[in-house]
Amino acid sequence: MFNQYFYNQGMRKLTVAFGTIFNNVQVKKTDSSGNVIKSDKVPLAYGPKEKFLVRLDQQSSLDNREFAIVLPRMSFEISGISYDSTRKLTRIQKFKKVKTDSNSEMDYNYTPVPYNIDYQLNIFTATAESGLQITEQILPFFQPDYTVTLNVLPELEIKRDVPIILNNLSYEDSYSGDFTTRRAVIYTLNFTAKTYLYGPSYTKKVIREVQTDQYTDTDITNKARETRITITPDPTSSDPDDDFGFTTTIQSFSDGKTYNNNRDSDE
Repeated sequence: MFNQYFYNQGMRKLTVAFGTIFNNVQVKKTDSSGNVIKSDKVPLAYGPKEKFLVRLDQQSSLDNREFAIVLPRMSFEISGISYDSTRKLTRIQKFKKVKTDSNSEMDYNYTPVPYNIDYQLNIFTATAESGLQITEQILPFFQPDYTVTLNVLPELEIKRDVPIILNNLSYEDSYSGDFTTRRAVIYTLNFTAKTYLYGPSYTKKVIREVQTDQYTDTDITNKARETRITITPDPTSSDPDDDFGFTTTIQSFSDGKTYNNNRDSDE
């Protein structure tokens, strides 16, 4: 079962998409007349909240531009993974796609497994105003979900919309030392992405003819074949992705006659 290596990058693509949502948040400073005097793009990085808090404790002054951890900034991380039984579908459904380099073979994959991926977004600012600017650029888009489209299996041309739900938001205003040394305003936003994870893909031959024999007796040793039904595409030279019909040939062994019936694929 586990002897076949595969990696569809499902969670990686979702994590990249999640970070992309917040990669263009800005903070602006204005003068008394409302003119913008400074505009900064808020840095975003993947990492745990504790890592950035430790880095803040090691920085003596938040105004020292020699340090890389200058506020405001944001970080995000995966905080949990859980199976979602409420979205489970039948296992036997297949997703199919004919190979581009061979019309006699096709790739297929089975029904994916539903999982909930929890993400935590942390916003670190030195002032309350900066924190309000950042959160107000995020919250209106989640009502309470925001949907992203992932190209989960390019070889099968499978794209899936994944809703990302904002669960809650918490606020923390922490101080360390005197009021001029360090202040960190921290917003923590928790999200849940309802995604699907796919297993390995397989390859099989394209079926071009189906044949069924019908018998008049269930006796295994003395059964008599009555008819043979054969179904082929019409025309027989059709590719799997073409719009074609079917030819049904019924061969009767009792009277020795053959009957043909042509029909379109949408009948």
